[in-house]
Amino acid sequence: MNYRYRLIALAAFAVTVMMVSAQPAAKTATATKTWKQPMTPWGDPDLQGVWPSTSMIQTPMERDPKLGTRAVLTDEEVAQKAARNKQFARIETGSANGRVPIAAGWFDYGKPNRQASLVVDPPDGRIPPLTPEAQVREAARKKQWDEKKDSPDTWLDLTTWDRCITLGPVGSVLPFAYNNGQQISQGPGYVVFRNEMIHEARVIPLDGRPHASPQVRSWMGDSRGHWEGNTLVVETTNFNGQFFIGSQGGGFGDSGAVATDQLRLLERFTRVDDDTINYEVTIDDPKTWTKPWKIAYPLRREANYDYIYEYACHEGNIFMHDALAGARANEKKAAEAAAQKGVK
Repeated sequence: MNYRYRLIALAAFAVTVMMVSAQPAAKTATATKTWKQPMTPWGDPDLQGVWPSTSMIQTPMERDPKLGTRAVLTDEEVAQKAARNKQFARIETGSANGRVPIAAGWFDYGKPNRQASLVVDPPDGRIPPLTPEAQVREAARKKQWDEKKDSPDTWLDLTTWDRCITLGPVGSVLPFAYNNGQQISQGPGYVVFRNEMIHEARVIPLDGRPHASPQVRSWMGDSRGHWEGNTLVVETTNFNGQFFIGSQGGGFGDSGAVATDQLRLLERFTRVDDDTINYEVTIDDPKTWTKPWKIAYPLRREANYDYIYEYACHEGNIFMHDALAGARANEKKAAEAAAQKGVK
């Protein structure tokens, strides 16, 4: 079963995300002198609402190496990015013969901005090198993906995105082509952080309780939060060591790696005005990367993005059956052709 249609759609989208524009999150949104942090009835900073990451879609995970430590794009670079965005919009409207790409109507485009990469630390905006152990793991994973992506033997040959399981706590927040909603709900002693992409929800206690036993592990980990002034700080551990962190959540051979069960995430949510939360996450997995690294960007309200609707996908819906059945059908066809050739 060949499902290159998805990769083609992603590749078309990737053409528009080659180099981007946006100031580092800490600088893109600053509180005005008159703005005051709203509070909940029980006295916590109020972060509630839907905060999409759509505005940052045009910002690549890693910075163009030619920029070095320059984190902000020039006017000319922003204009070039805007032109590529218009080109992609024309692709989605279809060609002169009336053909429309399979992705038409799905994609969000984001807005040109000056932030040169989502990665803000290290200063060059690049994901740190893999450890020697992780290099071996990733080489084997990518080899398996290349060999089995068009003819999977088992559901395990497919990514957790193909299977609609999860993009993990990092990939679920990253700006992508569609379904970028992030919703925060609060109650006394708790915060719930809900991701639109593959319908994840983390219930985060704020009462200082310890993490669950190291024997308890999951896709989204075990989160504990506390307030530092008006900033919500969330530490998440106890991961199962099976999900990908990189420029796409799916792990289609792009930059990044599958994290181990030693992963520790430290997130910070700071509301800086009525419509903006500055989000950052530090990724620390000593078995995968040679040093911790940080992603940071703003989450911004949008006028018509008030609700998160169901991401109606379970184990890839019919895709799982079709991918495996199609692969077996192709193998049967190839075997029959080889047998026929042998008879001749």
